[in-house]
Amino acid sequence: MPKISKKLRQLPEAFVSHSDISDDVSREVRKGSLRKLASRLYTSNLNDTPEVIIRRNLWQLVSQYFPQALIADRTALEFQPTVDGAVFIISNHKRGVSLPGISIRPRPGKGPLKNDRPFASNLFLCSPARAYLENMRPSRTRSLKTKRTLTRKEIEERLETLLSQQGDKSLKALRDDAKEISTSLRLKKEYDEFNKIIGSLLGTRKTTLRSKQAKARHAGLPYDPKRLILFDALIKALLEVPIKERIAGKPTKALSFYEAYFSNFIEGTEFEVEEATEIIFNGKIPSSRPADAHDIRGTYEVVSSVNEMSKVPKTFKEFEELLQRRHASIMQGRPNVEPGQFKRTINKAGSTLFVVPDLVRGTLSEGFGYYQVLSHSFSRAVFMMFLISEVHPFIDGNGRTARIFMNAELLPDERTRIIIPTIYRNEYVSALKALSHNTRPHALIKVLDYAQRYTHQVDWSTLKSAKEVLITTNAFRDSSEAEREGIRLELPED
Repeated sequence: MPKISKKLRQLPEAFVSHSDISDDVSREVRKGSLRKLASRLYTSNLNDTPEVIIRRNLWQLVSQYFPQALIADRTALEFQPTVDGAVFIISNHKRGVSLPGISIRPRPGKGPLKNDRPFASNLFLCSPARAYLENMRPSRTRSLKTKRTLTRKEIEERLETLLSQQGDKSLKALRDDAKEISTSLRLKKEYDEFNKIIGSLLGTRKTTLRSKQAKARHAGLPYDPKRLILFDALIKALLEVPIKERIAGKPTKALSFYEAYFSNFIEGTEFEVEEATEIIFNGKIPSSRPADAHDIRGTYEVVSSVNEMSKVPKTFKEFEELLQRRHASIMQGRPNVEPGQFKRTINKAGSTLFVVPDLVRGTLSEGFGYYQVLSHSFSRAVFMMFLISEVHPFIDGNGRTARIFMNAELLPDERTRIIIPTIYRNEYVSALKALSHNTRPHALIKVLDYAQRYTHQVDWSTLKSAKEVLITTNAFRDSSEAEREGIRLELPED
């Protein structure tokens, strides 16, 4: 590979040529150590595509073509090129620059104000207040696929998200900053409309809102829009996959016992089977672990009640009441986790951050709307379990509550319940994460289908017969140890 001259070696990966170096650049291009990407634009990278190189060096290139420019309009809020590669700026230079994959679009306007921030080596970035005000102005698409400014709906969604993540003080501060600069920018009309949107989101004013997300906030049921993407993906997958009908026999004491036992065990409430038997059937609460004992007993009381497990919500109000009542029942031994009360603090598990408290009821309400689309009991069971697990509406006990609702969808249609044995915990959790983190729903459906198939083939007639099958099929094995040793949950013989 030809070596680049010492004079040009200090230049960045992609650079805009000028008169001081133009002769050297031409000589290096002839040698093959540089290549031209666009008008006056060169690179020492001889391998990557022009589009990749330009995106990687975007802001530096904008500053070279348009020194002292102000990043403005939708670019100031989105902080990335549009889908068709447009970057919008305010600059004294009137002509735009077209590069592979990128179009830099200058317009005239007022230069940086005191609240606009220096950015990169030779650029400025509009303050959030200025960016919102200037985006309140309508714009045409012209030759671009996307407009220079955001739509009213997009602005409402951004403001609602800001309110959800940072609270009402953030919106009030933004409104104050916008009011301060609106006169100097001659955007008084835009500020008045902006103020109406914020007031409506805060519940202090009324205006016509266009965003579903903003309307939900105004109605008192704000939701997490990212979760709706997951719900939509799961619904589509459930409507596509073939469903295996597994008719259940009558629920037995053994089935309910092991449902409660395993549901607690995978959450860390671990007892030997004999200990759990004494707790549930003889009321022997170990003095060293009273709360844990009440967890497993409370879960059993719910799942063993045919009357309780036959109740399926028809409205969101019924769903909410059922959710809080069942949670209160299983967590009655832990008053510190506020049984039956939706959380008031943020909770997380590992890298998974669940729905923030302010958005719990709204996200549950939106999710319930998705749930009502489904007609098959297995599909409803899978969706209901994921909805509660993903929202995580309580401080603790969410997984157990989610699995209770899952099986409550199956019992009225006389379908086999779904039990997650200890050995199957990693598969179950990994499938939840595949959907939560990567929007991949099929793993969850497959895992729960296998778990139902397994449950269907176990002899639940007595505690003894069930335990024998569970032992021979590795159900009690630690999930991580079994994974290391190549041991899996075996299906019992039909």
